Amino acid sequence: IARNRWLIAIMGTLLQMALGTVYAWSFFQQPIMELGGWSNSQVAWAFSLAILFLGLSAAWGGINLPFYGPRKLAISGGVLFGLSYIIAGGALSIKSLSLLYIGYGVIGGIGLGLGYVTPVATVAKWFPDKKGLITGMVVMGFGFGAMVMAKIIAPVLLNFTVGNLVYVFYYIGIIMLVATSVAGYFLVNPPANFMQSAMVGSVSNLNVSSLDDITAKDCIMSRKFFIMWIMFFCNITAGIMFIGFQSPLLQDLLRKNMSVVMLADPNTVANLAAAGATLIALSSVFNGLGRFFWGGLSDRIGRLKTFRIILASQIVVLISLLYVDSPTIFSVLVCYILLCYGGGFGTMPSFIMDIFGNKLMAIVYGAVLTAWGMAGVVGPQVVAALKDLFATQASTYTFIAAAGLLTAGLAFSLLMNNEKFSNNK
Repeated sequence: IARNRWLIAIMGTLLQMALGTVYAWSFFQQPIMELGGWSNSQVAWAFSLAILFLGLSAAWGGINLPFYGPRKLAISGGVLFGLSYIIAGGALSIKSLSLLYIGYGVIGGIGLGLGYVTPVATVAKWFPDKKGLITGMVVMGFGFGAMVMAKIIAPVLLNFTVGNLVYVFYYIGIIMLVATSVAGYFLVNPPANFMQSAMVGSVSNLNVSSLDDITAKDCIMSRKFFIMWIMFFCNITAGIMFIGFQSPLLQDLLRKNMSVVMLADPNTVANLAAAGATLIALSSVFNGLGRFFWGGLSDRIGRLKTFRIILASQIVVLISLLYVDSPTIFSVLVCYILLCYGGGFGTMPSFIMDIFGNKLMAIVYGAVLTAWGMAGVVGPQVVAALKDLFATQASTYTFIAAAGLLTAGLAFSLLMNNEKFSNNK
């Protein structure tokens, strides 16, 4: 059984890695704009809708996971995500923005939500003795997805198709259909006796009996859940503002540092795109590592204190970005922001289990992921609007907006304590 549960954890991580390729959207942002003749904001809505429906479908998936089981939900989510790329390819071939929204945004987002919540909740049941480590490992896969897409899948397919973006999306869809279906097949719940025996002595610090009569509604309607939702939303929004546009933001900064001769070089566009892809890959590594790093730190100093450090330190970084002209320093600071972004995801599952218990984890976690869905709309759309309206000044306003959000999240975190949710409803 021990070997089997590690296989399930690995497959859950691989499923998350496939789904996490959505974070490489900024790699395709500029090419899609040029292909369709669309604005930043118009193209960004495909990504925003995907994250919005991720949050909504994750909430539904958390509630219905006990009824359908992890295998069915995981495979269904993976199939929908794979189909979304194929539909998006068709949308690009006929230059239909609405079909791109429906395919990649709505259908892809639903697939992402069903696929995301399932391995996190399922693998946590197999490892009640290592909940922080294992949830960090699984969600780390999602963080690494952007690197796999930006540095391996997309470049190889672009070379293979001689730059035909339509066929690139078709092939990505096929790859995702196969990869997610295989990984999802291995996701099953542990037997009841395994769950009970593993729990004995592993979580003795949790007063499980005090949580037995608490319902999901009690948890979701509580003040603690509201504050956790706001903290999560603010951290995600700030990070996703960079995930969706880190490549264009870096390219804008690089252009500012180029001479007229360099800008006229026909290889400049390709070089800028390559630099953007490198940043996507590097930041995705930090996104993934942050889920381990901050999750491990939270085991030692507490989840709430960890979140406060994540929020406060990013405010300092964003203020620093206002004065940065170096593309290298910019890249380092963006990587730190993504480290903190990943940290929020790595810490939240354990945070929920600590506060609300294991029994309702899937439902409460699915509900808190609606913050991710809302952030997926707010973050990219704010940056896209700023880029369309202010062009060269967009970066400055982006940093100020992100810092403001993080300040709000930090303020709300000060209203919460570390006490477990109990019968005082």
